Amino acid sequence: MKIICVGRNYTEHAKELNNEVPSEPVLFMKPKNALVVPDKPIYYPEFTDDLHYECELVVRICKNGRFVEERSAKKYYNEMTVGIDFTARDVQQQLKQKGLPWEIAKAFDASAPVGNFRPITADTNMKNLDFELKLNGTTVQQGNTKDMIFNINRIIAYASRYFTLNIGDLIFTGTPAGVGPVNVYDRLEGYLQGEKLLDVTIQ
Repeated sequence: MKIICVGRNYTEHAKELNNEVPSEPVLFMKPKNALVVPDKPIYYPEFTDDLHYECELVVRICKNGRFVEERSAKKYYNEMTVGIDFTARDVQQQLKQKGLPWEIAKAFDASAPVGNFRPITADTNMKNLDFELKLNGTTVQQGNTKDMIFNINRIIAYASRYFTLNIGDLIFTGTPAGVGPVNVYDRLEGYLQGEKLLDVTIQ
């Protein structure tokens, strides 16, 4: 099981971090130890002083595949939820300034909590899904999949050129604008189409 993540997939988020808007999906990966399932605690990492939340729509792969055609990609995922791509922003900035890889800022243990999954049905419009993140009861991020630079089918087709997709893999599809820091005892709640699927407290 692996976690494939998409960076800079919402124009306003790319701009808020002073990044160029990409012409192809920007991919990075997290290992299985990054995954945190519902009702498990999140501990503030000791190696960062600037832990940021990034709320994202997450889909789960249901079929093995390589070199998937974009027109066939919808057959390869059947469940969705919201998740948080936790980022040690200070560590990431230090590594980027040195031109070094920044996995330790993104792929550390417990950096990818996900909510409860919901089935994707024939009636689900994947190109028009609202999701939201609340921090201590206040909305800090709102997104809709219609604003993605690269839609989910494009992401799957692109990723499968380089990585074989396996049943159970997760794809974090990118975060909208509004990312920011968290502190110990903060509570994060993630919503998809108005339904709360994720509830995380930082310890």
